[in-house]
Amino acid sequence: MAPSDALTRHSIVGRVLSATLSNPFRRRRGYLVLDIGSSSVKLAEVHHGPGGPRITALGIAPLQPGVVQSNVIQDEGPVVDAIRSLVTTHGTQAREVITAVPGPAVIVKKVIMPAQSGAAVDAAVLAEAAHLIPDSLDNVTLDYQVIDWMEAGNKMEVLVVAVKKEIINSYTEAIRAAELEPILVDVDYFALENMFELNYDPADGQPVALVNVGARYSSINILKGGRSTFTGDVPIGGAEYTDAISRQLGVSPEEAEALKLGKSVRDTDGAAVAPVLGSVTEFIVEEIQRALSFFWTAATDEPLGGIVLSGGTAPTTGLATLLAEKLGCSVEVASPFRRITVDRGVNRELVQASGPALAVTAGLATRRPGDK
Repeated sequence: MAPSDALTRHSIVGRVLSATLSNPFRRRRGYLVLDIGSSSVKLAEVHHGPGGPRITALGIAPLQPGVVQSNVIQDEGPVVDAIRSLVTTHGTQAREVITAVPGPAVIVKKVIMPAQSGAAVDAAVLAEAAHLIPDSLDNVTLDYQVIDWMEAGNKMEVLVVAVKKEIINSYTEAIRAAELEPILVDVDYFALENMFELNYDPADGQPVALVNVGARYSSINILKGGRSTFTGDVPIGGAEYTDAISRQLGVSPEEAEALKLGKSVRDTDGAAVAPVLGSVTEFIVEEIQRALSFFWTAATDEPLGGIVLSGGTAPTTGLATLLAEKLGCSVEVASPFRRITVDRGVNRELVQASGPALAVTAGLATRRPGDK
């Protein structure tokens, strides 16, 4: 898709990076959400009604390390197998897919420019993007959204979003190889924002940081007044626990994962693991604190009003508590399904045990095929 073609569709309006839409008049029977991460593939089948999104199927399939690396699907086969297994296991019928690319793969910039409309905006954004993006525009999928009007409508603030085509193609091609149809690609930063907006009441104007601790990186989206004011990431995640246990206790990655979950392996038990987990928790908190201090506290005198913590690592004992102590604000572990209807046939234990890990999935479930 040529950059100019992408721009004329304005496909990030409503927080979407890019969309290749099928026939909008076709009757829809629900759709699939696929959150493809570095450690797992998460699937949800979603139907929208007057009460909002309804989840009719939900599942997680693990991926081996290295399958998704450096924001790209490096080995398509295991991803395709995981998707097919989830579809078969949960008996999903939908074929259209909404997915997301990881935040670190995306360039997000805000620019102020003279108020314009139509093709003039497209041309102006392309000109700005040539200076903002350190790559040829021929190699990226590019879109924008006008997010605010300023100076009595004489200027406008524009959000410019770009991702390398090779990255986005690695996700859409894997989905097609699983005989499904990708119709909309979002960004995990913005999926977290949608999850928060659906499930939580406004924070009375105070800034709120959404922090999603994934396996290999943690994404951050700071909201103020219902708008995203900063997005960024930290190259640390829950895999730090497994790596540290394996390295310090001399066990295999598989054994380290079991120990992390509280199981005994050979003659190693929780007493030996606890100090390792504690040190990793301190490291993760320090890195998140450093990122928030650099990108937010250093730029404004306004303190954070709170943090909503998500990702599979979010419920780790001591993580939220220590983060609250270091940052001096409330920290809540996310409940992504508090205002989403979940059908009786969906595994409730999965929702309870893995809810925070499904925050991006829940955010994607708020989208609809055909969204602009």
